[in-house]
Amino acid sequence: MIATDLDGTLVRSDGRTIAARTRAALAAAEAAGLLVVLVTGRPPRWMSEVAEITGHTGLAICANGALLYDLHTAAVVDSHLLTPPMLRAVVQRLQAEIPDLRFGVEYGMTFAHEPEYRHGWAIGAPQARVGPVDTIIDQAAAKLLARHPTLDPDELLRRAVLVLGEDATVTHSSDYGLLEISAYGVTKASALAELAGRHGIGPDGVIAFGDMPNDLAMLAWAGRAVAVANAHPDVLAAADEITGSNDEDGVAQVIERLLAERGAPG
Repeated sequence: MIATDLDGTLVRSDGRTIAARTRAALAAAEAAGLLVVLVTGRPPRWMSEVAEITGHTGLAICANGALLYDLHTAAVVDSHLLTPPMLRAVVQRLQAEIPDLRFGVEYGMTFAHEPEYRHGWAIGAPQARVGPVDTIIDQAAAKLLARHPTLDPDELLRRAVLVLGEDATVTHSSDYGLLEISAYGVTKASALAELAGRHGIGPDGVIAFGDMPNDLAMLAWAGRAVAVANAHPDVLAAADEITGSNDEDGVAQVIERLLAERGAPG
């Protein structure tokens, strides 16, 4: 199995395109009988463009492991969600300990946020529902997002982990102060392990690619962990191997070498 993050890993720095060499490498891996899985923090509603670009129509792990999404049928086939009581408890604890946070809620196919919340997306959120935090945590969610206007993302993450403990799983994947919060124990690794197990594949049969802290659990679980050169320092330190950057077709470089070792056409 090949498990790869998208943004900053497979997707170029423009946030939208995937190089022809990388697309060809993914197709060659699938043709050689390898299972290719996209593992991303993105919600399912952002996956149609990726599926079109890559030609990948299998399963994708979305929202940092909270959702398993079928790209062919455009349907969520499995989920591990934050319930409204969980959401309320997390929001209350964070509000008490880290002032000035503003919240958004990722349901999967739709999104909601407080009026003061500012997203960092190049595209808008036409599906967004806007309202006070108490009104947007009234249904189960894939991710709770919490943005701070000034704190460094690594410092914000450190503080949030201390606050939340085992009440939730918290990570980040951006260069600004944005927390991504899932139900406790839900990570890219937990979802990948579950999916791999369905195919009779253990960690030793998985090579994983990533670039940000939300990839760390997946990289720790996989038998072979590869960081792209532009990765966060913690990811670079955790990887078994460092390949070229996302703009240098780093993932393709490793897949091509892997296929050559297996004697498959690359």
